[in-house]
Amino acid sequence: MAAAATAGGAAGASSSGQQHDDDAEGSLLRQKSTWKRFLAHAGPGFLISLAYLDPSNVQTDLQAGSSHRYELLWVLFFGFIFVLIIQSLAAKLGIITGKHLAELCMREYPKYVKYGLWLLIEVGVIAATVPGVLGTALAYKILLHIPFWAGVLICGASTFLILALQSCGVRKMEFIGVIFILIMAACFFVEVNSANPPMGEVIQGLFIPRLRGAYATSDAIALFSALIVPHNLFLHSSLVLSRKIPSSPKGVKDTSTFFLIENAFALFLVLLVNVAIVSITGTICADSQMVDDNCSGLTLNSTSVLLKNIFGKSSSKIYGLALLASGQSCTVATSYSGQYIMQGFSGMRKFIIYIIAPCFTIIPSLIICSIGGAAHVRQLIYISAIILAFVLPFALVPLLKFSSSCAMIGPYKNSTCIVRVAWILSMVIMGVNIYFFCTSFLSWLVHSELPRIANAVISTLVFPFMAAYIAALIYLVFKKVSVPVPFPSMPVSSETEVADARRQDDKVDDITVH
Repeated sequence: MAAAATAGGAAGASSSGQQHDDDAEGSLLRQKSTWKRFLAHAGPGFLISLAYLDPSNVQTDLQAGSSHRYELLWVLFFGFIFVLIIQSLAAKLGIITGKHLAELCMREYPKYVKYGLWLLIEVGVIAATVPGVLGTALAYKILLHIPFWAGVLICGASTFLILALQSCGVRKMEFIGVIFILIMAACFFVEVNSANPPMGEVIQGLFIPRLRGAYATSDAIALFSALIVPHNLFLHSSLVLSRKIPSSPKGVKDTSTFFLIENAFALFLVLLVNVAIVSITGTICADSQMVDDNCSGLTLNSTSVLLKNIFGKSSSKIYGLALLASGQSCTVATSYSGQYIMQGFSGMRKFIIYIIAPCFTIIPSLIICSIGGAAHVRQLIYISAIILAFVLPFALVPLLKFSSSCAMIGPYKNSTCIVRVAWILSMVIMGVNIYFFCTSFLSWLVHSELPRIANAVISTLVFPFMAAYIAALIYLVFKKVSVPVPFPSMPVSSETEVADARRQDDKVDDITVH
């Protein structure tokens, strides 16, 4: 009996141990499966993040550091939180509807509205490409002493070659984006190590809002307004469609979570690089003697001279490599997004889009940069920023309307808190951009050397144009979203549920109006 009991106990213990091992093995397999699924969704966030390391952002960071040291780092920190919210809305819209933002705009708006949006967004894509071409040409000049015009041509040719890799799949393009980000991160982290900024002051600048000194407010506005670019909203909602998205609610939720985590990781890395750029010039220009001689009016080109004088020729070359990665990645990302935008608004076949769309994006940018030349890099980047600030609301408002519409995304509609936060932050950035645009125009008008008659004619044309601009925004904000049929990925089983969703949207719109 004792032996039998002992044997039974041993058998029970063996069975319990085997069950524990099976549970542990099953948990390990599930964890491994989760990691595989996460890696399968990794990529779009890194390609999207290239827009926040383009030469326009680099120049803005350099100026912020040289003028205010680390005191505007909090603008970057809170700005990237806003970027994460907006980009997650774009990704979620594509996941749920199975269509990207350009296709939804084409489907939703009347004829003249959707073609007007298309024209504005294409202008925004060209404006976003110009800094990339300028940065690439300057980088070739710094690294290889190639003339500026030759660098412009090399940038165009290399962009077409890189875009040809998309025939091998979207993952290849995303992998190239990861490489560009890692190159920029490595180069600027090496520069930070040479500058050795005080980490205590850097951390304070990240979390303590301050606006001290001359032009601090305007520089903070420029730093914040450079973060959100219109073509990124279209690109992100398009890239997520390259993955196989389950139709079940749990599958949609998991997919959204994977893309959110991946995007957050990519943006965190990009935030660190932006902080590094600000810290470099913030540390170097802390010396008052350097501020007067080298740091006033810092540009992409003069930064190379500054680093060469402080840390040596190798530092200048490292900066040139980072600028090359920044400029080339910018031209590739904007041209790539231009393909999705043209395909969504035109409905043309993909192989035609692959040929036509890059020409509409790259060739005008090359012409503009060749005419402007190396002497007007700063002015061209400034004008590009004004155009992007002008175009942004026409991408941001449709995204917010679609992503907060019960009729369009049904049970996957974002929570009221997320919707309100997104609208409030978007209204802030749109207000900032409109203010930025108006003050820039008025400043140019006041200091213009044109005759008074010419200034009067320009003012007569611009102010009605601004009134039409604001009226167009009001139309987009208050237009009700109407979808004739539910999308296949929506778990809506009857016309009654769609009608209920529309009635709920009507109530929300009524509340908004009153």
